[in-house]
Amino acid sequence: MTFEEARALFPVLERVAYLNAGMFGPLARATADAVAEQLRRDVKQGRGGKPYADDMLAARAALRAAMAELLATTPDHVALASSTTDGCNIVLGGLGLQPEEEIVTTDAEHFGLAGPVFASGATVRVARVQELGPEEALEAIVAEVTPRTRLLAVSHVLWTNGVALDVHALKERTGLPILVDGAQSAGAIPVEVGSLDYYTVSGQKWLCGPDSTGALYVADVEALCVARPSYFAQLSFEPGGKYVPRPGAQRFDSGWMRVSALKGLATAIGLAPEWRFARMRETAAYCRDALAGRVQVVTPPDQAGLVTFLPEGNPEKVAARLFGEGVVVRNVPRTPWVRASCGWWTSDEDVERLVSAV
Repeated sequence: MTFEEARALFPVLERVAYLNAGMFGPLARATADAVAEQLRRDVKQGRGGKPYADDMLAARAALRAAMAELLATTPDHVALASSTTDGCNIVLGGLGLQPEEEIVTTDAEHFGLAGPVFASGATVRVARVQELGPEEALEAIVAEVTPRTRLLAVSHVLWTNGVALDVHALKERTGLPILVDGAQSAGAIPVEVGSLDYYTVSGQKWLCGPDSTGALYVADVEALCVARPSYFAQLSFEPGGKYVPRPGAQRFDSGWMRVSALKGLATAIGLAPEWRFARMRETAAYCRDALAGRVQVVTPPDQAGLVTFLPEGNPEKVAARLFGEGVVVRNVPRTPWVRASCGWWTSDEDVERLVSAV
């Protein structure tokens, strides 16, 4: 697939410079077609009978396999979830931490991770990393670890400043269980879960899938309790008795996902070219360098797909103005920053439209 062919997958790029995959990735025509085809089938044939059930289960299995390949693991370690928030809640609920136990997190986490962490009942220690580079951030997190720490809960790529954390180094240095929010990494940079314990994935961001889709990687399935069993958690169930959980991470599946969404996300994942990560690195570097001549760039070099910068004026108003001029970015709430997301579909012209409009 050439770069021109890749851009042609996304109709929105014919109209605007779409630099917002950190929130919602652009939808490819093929992805939308897969969703629409399933809905047309549901309308015509109904949603019942063995053929429908078999097709649904096959779609779940196919997406689970695609997610496993994305994370460099096997399908038996992957649960299907509706979001990274959903995955974080599954993990925190299953761990059942107590007030005397501690979680170390950072001040740059999205509420999708921070919310479940603070609702867990555990004591939370917060590393102040918002203004730090990747190496300094790592040291700040390690400095918050105490003998009572039971979990590290951090993002692979911070959604605010775009800094990529070396989560494998955190695991190696502390030896602690680690829950990684992969919302800004899965699909944006290569991911190998390796020795990590839990890793969440958003389907609608850098994977360019339908909304309310995602996944959760669980390394040791038997070590995590099923705190929120869905219908798909059971291998068997005796009314009035107990249920037998499914083998592997399927027991953590968060519940029903639309068959159209399952097929849409699987289609979107399959569209991504082999050269996607190299292209994103190049485009993010170009964006960072181009913006540096006009504004203060917050994101250090050589991170991921996010490029955060300090505009002149109110960031919310700047983002709204840019939207009106055909450049789609977003402001970072509770900061003075605006954030651009550079994907494998982003052209130099998209970046230049942003720079000239800032």
